[in-house]
Amino acid sequence: MQEQLTELLQETVDDALYQIILSNPREKDKAFKIKIRPVMIKGAILFQETLYEGTKVFHDNLSREAAIERIEESLARDFKQCEIEHKCRKAVILVSKKGKITIKTKRTENIGKESETDRKMQLAHNRVKQYILEEGIPVPFLVDLGVQTGEGQIVRSRYDKFKQINRFLEFIADILPTLSRERTLHIIDFGCGKSYLTFAMYYYLHDMKGYDVEITGLDLKEDVIIGCNELSRKYGYKKLRFIKGDIAEYAGQDVVDMVVTLHACDTATDYALSKAVKWGAKVILSVPCCQHEVNGQIHNEQLSSLLKYGIIKERMSALVTDAVRANLLEAEGYETSILEFIDMEHTPKNLLIRAVKRDHIHESGLQEARKTVDEVTQFLNIAPTLQKLL
Repeated sequence: MQEQLTELLQETVDDALYQIILSNPREKDKAFKIKIRPVMIKGAILFQETLYEGTKVFHDNLSREAAIERIEESLARDFKQCEIEHKCRKAVILVSKKGKITIKTKRTENIGKESETDRKMQLAHNRVKQYILEEGIPVPFLVDLGVQTGEGQIVRSRYDKFKQINRFLEFIADILPTLSRERTLHIIDFGCGKSYLTFAMYYYLHDMKGYDVEITGLDLKEDVIIGCNELSRKYGYKKLRFIKGDIAEYAGQDVVDMVVTLHACDTATDYALSKAVKWGAKVILSVPCCQHEVNGQIHNEQLSSLLKYGIIKERMSALVTDAVRANLLEAEGYETSILEFIDMEHTPKNLLIRAVKRDHIHESGLQEARKTVDEVTQFLNIAPTLQKLL
């Protein structure tokens, strides 16, 4: 029966396949389902595996031979049922506890009815999302940081990080027209941490887009800084350096074109934004974190029925903090947006403030923006750090 299974897969894993579903897992604490379907990537047919494990979903793109091998291995080891939906037939494969394979097939009524145009449209609909850093193409820093394997495949447990990195690069792609190609661009990353995004930013701007960039990553953890500098030297990134330092006290730069601050805790974000404004940075990208300050200040009798609930007060304070920050940046001549950074299911701290310096500023508009901020902060009885710094 194993030979019949292999023959069936050889006949159905092609561009006329609709989908294959593996289900009924042998062990309940592992993946509970796998879907496989053909997808078109850069004009070639591959087979996208979607693996469902708990609340997480993982994707991988396989060649035809690898997809067949994957299905056979999964039926031998992990799943007891497989359903195949193909243009020409449907099949159900059952595997007993002792490994006995039973195959039931029937020819479908769609034979000859689906035009070539319909099929191409189906494959086009199945086209997978194209990331800036593509799956299957190894990037050295992603390999060393454990996001990719040496062959360029995404490590399943790090898929969320891979999506986050690409989402961040999409934000940078949006602001590229505002950055000069005529000189070296100076970029500061406050609170860089392990620097996944710092390395990605340098790789994207310098290696992929050809910009002359000089990037400085700043963090308080000495061991992290040492490790990041070692990786930077290893890749030959001559203009990417990491230094130990505090955001509030940093004074190592006179001209800065872009300031990035990702998950700088509480008022550290305010100090970073303040420095960016005083430098006249063309672009600011900030993902705030741990907005405690306003939570300890906010008070309003008219809102007391809402603020008496701790979790509501905490979330409202965080949103107010970032909304006030965005408005303060507008009052300094920036065009400001608040955008979703990554899916809410991964982290509630998923907002990104993007601010781009406007070329033409009308003082009357800035005064009106400042007045609006003052009215809001007085209404809520709050005194945010960024408002005081500016």
